[in-house]
Amino acid sequence: MLKSVKGIYRNGKVELLETPEELTEGKVIVTFLSESGFVELPSRGIDRQQAGDLRVRLSRFTEDWERPEMDIYDVL
Repeated sequence: MLKSVKGIYRNGKVELLETPEELTEGKVIVTFLSESGFVELPSRGIDRQQAGDLRVRLSRFTEDWERPEMDIYDVL
């Protein structure tokens, strides 16, 4: 099972901003995010135009993704 939680790296330690439910122990992978919050598109193999096109195409699914019954997929 994969579970993501947000946290902050400070003074050599990772502080979780939330506690994972039903998990008392497990291995972790820590990924440092850029402070700007922007995705570095070239590192993802796309340019700004491709990203804009992808955003428009995926936005059509937003209403479906946000339906309460879709929460079941968060558990998988």
